[in-house]
Amino acid sequence: MSDDTLIDAAIAVRTNAYAPYSRFLVGAALHDADGRLFVGCNTENAAYPEGICAEGGAISAMAAAGGRRITDIVICGGGDRACAPCGGCRQKIREFGAPDLRIRMVNPSGDVLLVRTLAELLPDAFGPEDLATA
Repeated sequence: MSDDTLIDAAIAVRTNAYAPYSRFLVGAALHDADGRLFVGCNTENAAYPEGICAEGGAISAMAAAGGRRITDIVICGGGDRACAPCGGCRQKIREFGAPDLRIRMVNPSGDVLLVRTLAELLPDAFGPEDLATA
């Protein structure tokens, strides 16, 4: 699949976000190791902080389908400022992504605002392999 497909999917799912409190819509799309596409959008809840981030939704969809490795991910927020994953989502991405995983942040027009590797966003991360030495 092309990069544009992943960007288009993140933009499209963003419109389905449920954000009645913050009004900040976020969409995420990822490919797994088999090339399958998974999407997620943020889902807020009146009982803060019980909401779900877009990245977590996409990762859960991938895991539910048996996927275990993220090979590419795009996050689409609003405006002209990159919507970087929160700390919790960085750790969720780390569970299924390698340090060199490319994370692209785009706006609703599809313009790439920022590209970082997982290692750049979460240096010296604790991951599954660290538990193997316990």
